[in-house]
Amino acid sequence: MAKILLAGESWSTTSIHTKGFDSFITSAYGEGAADFIAALERSGHEVEFQPNHVAPERFPTTLEALSAYDVVVLSDIGANTLLLPNSVFGEGRAMPNRLELLAEWVRGGGSLLMVGGYLSFQGIEAKANFRNTALARVLPVEMEIGDDREETPQGAVPALVGEHAITAGLAPQWPAVLGYHRLVAREGAQVLAQIGAHPLLVIDAEGAGRVAAFASDMGPHWLPADFLAWEGFTPMWSQLVAWLARELG
Repeated sequence: MAKILLAGESWSTTSIHTKGFDSFITSAYGEGAADFIAALERSGHEVEFQPNHVAPERFPTTLEALSAYDVVVLSDIGANTLLLPNSVFGEGRAMPNRLELLAEWVRGGGSLLMVGGYLSFQGIEAKANFRNTALARVLPVEMEIGDDREETPQGAVPALVGEHAITAGLAPQWPAVLGYHRLVAREGAQVLAQIGAHPLLVIDAEGAGRVAAFASDMGPHWLPADFLAWEGFTPMWSQLVAWLARELG
């Protein structure tokens, strides 16, 4: 089974509570990858998780280190988090551009999946900013210039549009999502599921590697409880990762 590196999917929240004359500050930490990781582990895959505060220092900086993994997954982690570790931003020391390195690794035979979120693709206020990086040239989608989120609090229902081993056994219509990125499939890429006119799940080859994009989240808020409990949730992710790792199709 595949060995996966998942980077992102964590956050910290600082709140100011004001009660009349007095105020105080609290902080909290959260992660959004539990359902995704559980789905892959149920299928026998091995997942190494680097939350957003860990990835800047531990994400691979060499092709040799990347070669320890079959698939790299980026989810809700902005470009700056991988471009600006403390050695660069705090100490002013040069180090490899990890997005260029990741693109080179893909072209040499690695596999990359980007999953949506407020800091994926372009993201909120375009702060994820992947459109202007080396990864934009290997992903199977084209990104808008600005904020590319499409919030659908009423629910938007994805539908299968292509046959593939990744989607084998899945229902033609999936549970509704509460948001996604407005992406455009690159010429030659294969769209497997879409929401209206926008692709949801897109795959392609890039050099000797394989790439995929999932335009919604891997957990709340864009994926509601019905999607997480969907009987197709585990097969979809596990079959996608198996294809990326060349264990399927």
